[in-house]
Amino acid sequence: MNYRHIYHAGNFADVLKHAVLARMIRYMQKKEGGFRVLDTHAGTGLYDLSSEEAQKTGEWLEGIGRLMEADLGPQVSELLEPYLSAIRELNPEGGIRFYPGSPKLARMLFRPQDRLSAMELHPEDYARLHRLFEGDHHARITELDGWLALGAHLPPKEKRGIVLVDPPFEEEDEYQRLAKGLERAYRRFPGGTYCLWYPLKKGAPIKEFHETLQSLDIPKMLCAELTVRSDRGITGLTGSGLVIVNPPFTLKDELHQLLPALKDHLAQDRFASHRAFWLRGENKTAAGD
Repeated sequence: MNYRHIYHAGNFADVLKHAVLARMIRYMQKKEGGFRVLDTHAGTGLYDLSSEEAQKTGEWLEGIGRLMEADLGPQVSELLEPYLSAIRELNPEGGIRFYPGSPKLARMLFRPQDRLSAMELHPEDYARLHRLFEGDHHARITELDGWLALGAHLPPKEKRGIVLVDPPFEEEDEYQRLAKGLERAYRRFPGGTYCLWYPLKKGAPIKEFHETLQSLDIPKMLCAELTVRSDRGITGLTGSGLVIVNPPFTLKDELHQLLPALKDHLAQDRFASHRAFWLRGENKTAAGD
C-alpha cells in the first residue's frame, strides 16, 4: 500500500514490460474475436513525468527518455511501433510529459471488441484510475486487491485474455506469492496468456522462483530478463524479468531482436545483459549475453 509507481514510471523496467505487452496485444488481435486484458495491479493508468515525484527520481530519463531518442533500426522500430506510437499520441507537441501505465497503453491499442479489467487497491490511485476511465464502456475499474482478481475475475467471459500481474514487491514473499497466484489462476483459466513481472536485484531469490515455476503443471513458460547495471555496491533494482505463460508463437523470435536493442540503449554500465529462455516447454536454452 506504500508503493507509488509515479516515482518509477517510464523507467527501464516499464520499457521492457510495456514493449512486450504491446506485442502480446497485437498478436491477440490477429484473430477477429475480442479478448480481455486483466491488469491486477493497475496503478493510476497515466503518469505526468513533469510532476515532482517523477522528477525526484528521474528514472524515466534512463528508460523511455533514452528509447524515444534512439536509432533503433527498421526491424526493432517496427516491433516497438505500437508501444512508442501510443506515447507519441499522448504527447502531440513532442517530448515526453505523459507516460501510459499498462491499463492506458492496453486501452489505446484496443479494437472496439477488446476489453479491460483493471484492479487497484491504493485508494488515491484507484480514484485517479477510475476518473481516467470514467464513461469508458470498454473498461471496468475495480478497487480490489489484485491477488484476489486471479480467482474472482477468471476466466473472462470472452474466453481469451492477457493477465498482467505486476505487484509492487513490498513484501519479502512476493516471489512465492506470484508463483502461487499463477498456479491458482491457471487452474481457472488455462488458456489465458499470463505476463508476470519481477525485479532483479542483489540477493533476490530468482533461482528458487524459477524452480518453483518449473514445478507447476504448466506446459509453456517463456522468460525474458533485462539487466542494465551491476549489482555491486547497490541494493536497488538492477534489472527486471517477465515470465510469459502461453506466449504468442512469435514472441521468442521477437525477443531475440528486442532484448539486444534494449540492452544497448538502456545500459547504465558495461555489465548490462539480457536473456530469453524457456522455463517450461519448447527447449531450455538461454539466449543472451
